[in-house]
Amino acid sequence: MHNSTPLDWMHGFDLSALDDAHLHQAKRCLLDLLGVAAGATRTPLADKATRFVTSQHGGDRPLLFTAGQASPTGVALHGAWLIDALDAHDGQVLTKGHSGVALLPGMLALPEVAELTGRDFLALLAYGYEIATRAGIALHATSPDYHTSGAWNALGVAAVAARLRGADVETLHHALGIAEFYGPRSQMMRCIDHPTMLKDGSGWGAMTGISAALLAEDGFTGAPALTVTAPDVAALWQDLGERWYLHEQYFKAYPVCRWAQPAVEAVLSLPAEQRDPAAIARIEIVTFHEGKRLHVTHPTTTEQAQYSLPWSVACALGRGTVDVAGVSDELDAPDLKALANRVEIHEDDTFNARFPAERWARARLHLASGEVIESADFEARGNHDCPLSDDEVVAKYRALSEPVLGERAARLEDMVMSLETRPASDLLALLGAP
Repeated sequence: MHNSTPLDWMHGFDLSALDDAHLHQAKRCLLDLLGVAAGATRTPLADKATRFVTSQHGGDRPLLFTAGQASPTGVALHGAWLIDALDAHDGQVLTKGHSGVALLPGMLALPEVAELTGRDFLALLAYGYEIATRAGIALHATSPDYHTSGAWNALGVAAVAARLRGADVETLHHALGIAEFYGPRSQMMRCIDHPTMLKDGSGWGAMTGISAALLAEDGFTGAPALTVTAPDVAALWQDLGERWYLHEQYFKAYPVCRWAQPAVEAVLSLPAEQRDPAAIARIEIVTFHEGKRLHVTHPTTTEQAQYSLPWSVACALGRGTVDVAGVSDELDAPDLKALANRVEIHEDDTFNARFPAERWARARLHLASGEVIESADFEARGNHDCPLSDDEVVAKYRALSEPVLGERAARLEDMVMSLETRPASDLLALLGAP
């Protein structure tokens, strides 16, 4: 970025400068988010989100994969609530949270998005990831509390919205300041300890980001945005345009909290013939402190299941994977309940020291015979240094979207993967109710 400020970069960045590698990663993010959104329409939260925004945020903008219309703030709130309802969307380790869940609904909220080329749509999404991710890292570096993603992904949405609507630098700064001040500083570990539909705060983050951009445009003041312009975070912004956090997002292999996924990988790494559930007396998981906090043994809601390490491990052992059915339709399955009962979680000082940049777990299966089978140490798959392949991202998208969208899922996949050659309006036409 050299001598310019972060605000100068945000205002002046040329979207057409992004190369094919950036666009390809943006397409992976977009496809993954759309698959999660489609799958999430099956959750109880989805209906509640629709009822709220159509009754309280009236307008004429279409909702994502849902019948009904709402205002731009309502569309942003609904879309981020929807994606957040199924904990399978992308994230970044240093933010301990998620950007795309708010960015995509924020873009879809505004009518100006229909005027973009598909290439600029992808580039704007990539641009949003840079701002949201850095804002998240900055907030964690300067705040003593651990806030949900909505506290900082609001800034990414505000920047994207201001860019879409042609704001000048001063208006952009006020938009970011409003988003930062009004963003939901909600406590993440509260939702880990007591899982509910509050989830990761991203619905409020997306709504706040759109509100901030529109307020700033009308002269509402809110600068400075301290997570962007304060001297003590300057180092986090100085390599804008050089280091791309877009390429450091992870993709989830399973629809549960990222902190449970190393334990799932550890269990699944053991030979199938040695992890027969009938032969297992006790399941010992050694992980980091935050993973241990995912403590609910017998979830009664999908939110509890998505934030449960014992249930994730039980699904892995009992079903050979963790999928949407396991965290929604099978919560009363006797065999999964029995397996979850046998899970013990211990924390490890070495693993604790590596968090949040790394999240590790190992598994020990204590068999009824007295034999103990131990895994190696594992991280979750999907990090940028061990990424899901394009084929795996596509397979996940299909598994989530096809039950909801039917044959439209294939058309949408083709649209996303060739979006740089099409107008964004072609994509928008495929995002209505199933």
